[in-house]
Amino acid sequence: MADHLERTRRYLAEVGVDGVLLFKPENRRYATGFTGSAGLALVTARDALLAVDFRYYDQAAAQAPVCEVLRGGTDLVAALAEAARPRMGRRLGFEAEFVPYAHVERWRGKFAPLELVPLNDVDRLRWVKDDAEVALIERAAGLSDAAFAHMLTVLRPGITERQAGVELEMFLRRAGAERLSFETVLASGPRSALPHGRATDRVLAAGDFVTLDYGPVVEGYTADCTRTVALGRPDERQREIYALVLAAQRCALAAVRGGFSSRALDGIARDVIEGAGYGEAFGHGLGHGIGLEIHEGPSVSPRLDVPLEPGMVLTIEPGVYLPGWGGVRIEDDVVVTSDGARVLTHAPKELIALPA
Repeated sequence: MADHLERTRRYLAEVGVDGVLLFKPENRRYATGFTGSAGLALVTARDALLAVDFRYYDQAAAQAPVCEVLRGGTDLVAALAEAARPRMGRRLGFEAEFVPYAHVERWRGKFAPLELVPLNDVDRLRWVKDDAEVALIERAAGLSDAAFAHMLTVLRPGITERQAGVELEMFLRRAGAERLSFETVLASGPRSALPHGRATDRVLAAGDFVTLDYGPVVEGYTADCTRTVALGRPDERQREIYALVLAAQRCALAAVRGGFSSRALDGIARDVIEGAGYGEAFGHGLGHGIGLEIHEGPSVSPRLDVPLEPGMVLTIEPGVYLPGWGGVRIEDDVVVTSDGARVLTHAPKELIALPA
């Protein structure tokens, strides 16, 4: 936590504020170590304050030794404001993309005469991971690999998507996941054309593609894995689409390295799919950062152009989705290095045909 706190303090100088309020749980946890669901932190160049209510007095003291813990009672903001005024300059930043407008209006009155300054990029603090963070994500990715191996013994014609999804989620929890990082995607047959298709009572059948997209959490850090398998012998078009998506992913993985453009990386995979005539069927970005959130920066898409940095952990997940027919997505988690990428997800990617 000390390293994360120092990174937060360097950020203050970069954006020109005297302190920053951390209300978003992931940012608050990153800087202080506190994992509770409620609390408000303030970081300045010299101080780190954490205001919590009665439920979290002991937890905050144990988890956030880098902070002065304030027992905020029923008004955390008032307690924090009173402690903050004599300790800092005039400009106090806040997470403009997360804090509700009503909160900001109330905070202005509590913190006056300090000036509240909206900051749009506080989450960037978390984009580059340290070795300890990467190790936790890698542990989560290992659970993803084990879950996929288990599901190869579960998926078969005659069970429902919902039954398969329950098996996947129960395996992850029993294997050590503290929770799931998002609602599992499990879609079969024509429904595999839904990029975020949730499990239904549809019965799996011979000839189906089945797409699984899931993520376990280990000590707060997420993993994100997608695999698509066939039930029975895949037909020619299934083999063609699967091979196309796998080729696009492999081309993108080969290009990942520090300094490379996030937009250009998306373009590498997109060019492969567009070149085969399926550009309209790849409607989402190539990937995104993962960490304390399942979707964090940087986005790997046409919408953002930033240089990748060593230590960023990204998903690489091209897909092709054809309504009424089905779809394929293949996703791995990777750590950016100065000269390439280290893949954290090791579940097999060659097209698997399960007995039907």
